[in-house]
Amino acid sequence: MSILTDGYFDGARDAILNLQNPDGSIPWFKNGVIDPWNHLEAAMGLNLIGERVAAEQAISFLRDSQASDGSWLGQLGSAVPIDETLHQFTMRGLEEGHLIRDTNFIAYIATAIWHHYCLHGDSDYAAANWPMVKAAVNFVVALQSPEGDIRWTAPDPQTPEDDALVTGNSSIHKSLICAEKLANTLGHDAAGWTAARLRLADALANKPQRFDRTWAPKTRYSMDWYYPVLSGALSPEQSEARLAARWDDFVINGFGCRCVEDEPWVTVAETAELIMALKAHGRDSQAEDMLGWLAQFRDKNGAYWMGMQVEEHVFWPVERPAWTSGAVILAHDAVLEITSASKVLTE
Repeated sequence: MSILTDGYFDGARDAILNLQNPDGSIPWFKNGVIDPWNHLEAAMGLNLIGERVAAEQAISFLRDSQASDGSWLGQLGSAVPIDETLHQFTMRGLEEGHLIRDTNFIAYIATAIWHHYCLHGDSDYAAANWPMVKAAVNFVVALQSPEGDIRWTAPDPQTPEDDALVTGNSSIHKSLICAEKLANTLGHDAAGWTAARLRLADALANKPQRFDRTWAPKTRYSMDWYYPVLSGALSPEQSEARLAARWDDFVINGFGCRCVEDEPWVTVAETAELIMALKAHGRDSQAEDMLGWLAQFRDKNGAYWMGMQVEEHVFWPVERPAWTSGAVILAHDAVLEITSASKVLTE
């Protein structure tokens, strides 16, 4: 018996399952946006707490909806407006026009399938999903520039910007690590993916000019700060310097990680990811301390609020996204090293 199976996460489990649609998809909120990355974050959380069937239904949704070129369409969640009266997400103006093919979203299937294999050791299931992973990763790698960075989306009419994102590329780097491990486990050649990952790592570590070339830099967002550390692309020295440089900008002691540096808004998923970045960098005791801060963000049933406006001490928005609970569950496994999949996101 562990915290993953003793009932502690029953509320988080119910929050995710209540959002999951009959086709297996897991939206941000009821009838809300669906993107493959957040969908899979929730699914991996479910898998860790014993809901394998629901997790596999989520993966089946992607297998059934993958385009012939390996991509998926997803809704751009960062554009989701919030109803300022209800303090909740709204779909106003966010229908079909916001569907994009985000490379970070697409690559994440490699992480989810490798996580499933590490958790269950089911090579037959991994092999059955290999074609989906191969097609997705090949699609993403094909959009890599000669400098090593990877285009943030497919070059579709609605996403003409030829640019790269630090957070997205960092997550892709982690997905490529998982893709290589999966390929090697199943006996497939991963040399091309390894070469692509090394070029991407070099861009993340040494070529900041390759990111945010056509829009304002996203340095006010905490994810651009800690994700390169979580990615595994940086040296220990680079990771330490990066964490130290902006710790006071983003971390509110006793609460967690801000979403953006200039607002007193701590977000639970970002805090969970920062915890995993700390674990990946070897700051184990600090990760354990911050893990304890997450308990204050549980609702009365044990589901997790999206975030808190710390100065007013109120939860905002009034949402409990599926991926927030998924990230918290993943962080607990990563820090406490409960399952055989605990190191997937930190090695």
